[in-house]
Amino acid sequence: MGAWFTRFARSVESAVGSPWAFLVAGTTIAVWAISGPLFGWSETWQLIINTGTTIVTFLMVFLIQHSQSRDTVAIQLKLDELIRVTGPARNELIAVENHLNGGAGA
Repeated sequence: MGAWFTRFARSVESAVGSPWAFLVAGTTIAVWAISGPLFGWSETWQLIINTGTTIVTFLMVFLIQHSQSRDTVAIQLKLDELIRVTGPARNELIAVENHLNGGAGA
């Protein structure tokens, strides 16, 4: 499931990071705002946007965290490789974050 989620997350990241996604979001907000008088500024009208944005935000938190974790691992691997190939570098600093976090993967 991990590989599937990674592919899915990358696809969603690419889509929601596009100008088109921003345009769709902006249009959705505009349509919602314009429809306010039509629905008499009712609580249901407000609930629609509140529920929609809450759901989207909740799901995006997980995608953002996945993306950030993946990027952090990639940066750490690159830094570790730079330490390895630098002659006078202290190699004991490679994967030091594992030692600081209780030894997982050390």
